[in-house]
Amino acid sequence: MKRSKKYQEALAKYDRMQQYDPQEALGLVKNMASAKFNETVEAHIRTGCDGRHADQQIRGAVVLPNGTGKTVRVLVFAKGVKADEAQAAGADYVGAEELIPKIQNEGWLDFDVVVATPDMMGVVGRLGRILGPKGLMPNPKAGTVTMDVTRALKEIKAGKIEYRLDKSNIIHVPVGKVSFTEEQLTENFNAVMGAIIKARPAAVKGAFLKSVVVSSTMGPGVKINTVKLLNM
Repeated sequence: MKRSKKYQEALAKYDRMQQYDPQEALGLVKNMASAKFNETVEAHIRTGCDGRHADQQIRGAVVLPNGTGKTVRVLVFAKGVKADEAQAAGADYVGAEELIPKIQNEGWLDFDVVVATPDMMGVVGRLGRILGPKGLMPNPKAGTVTMDVTRALKEIKAGKIEYRLDKSNIIHVPVGKVSFTEEQLTENFNAVMGAIIKARPAAVKGAFLKSVVVSSTMGPGVKINTVKLLNM
């Protein structure tokens, strides 16, 4: 795959074989970002889990101390008093069964997170084939199936992100934008890593963190020293 001139120039700014401390790595990612838009900074965590086994799955959520740097649109499935509560708490969209055909037939997906009260999961379940592959299906472990919609909305709007293993046993999560300071990115990164290390399944044998790499949307990856992360 042929890389752009800017990408090649970025590669010359650091040692690809070296493992850096988190703040130094994130500083390099910031300095190497060259796109004309405010790139997202992401962490890619390769774990020693085997996601084929239920007892080695990882899924949860964490609130980033400095937010995500993006405006998050939230859809809430609720009725009655809980629908009113969601509206008052700042939900972008609130509804129930009437939203099913809009999503199924019209392809409406103008939202980033879906929250549902437990009594609405029978309705939301009908959208599983659409929401599931896009990572939008509400889940109790992520705090998106709840009766406390006010708290859920407050946390999501403040910068709550979900993390989960993909099919390659890697977790991909945003930790901010390149416009953030190194300190802000580091605080967010440490919050994510703290939550993931705490969520280590007891069934995992051997090394839990095989590698951790940070990068911007268009930039190269920078390796982080995993030994130091485990001693945070």
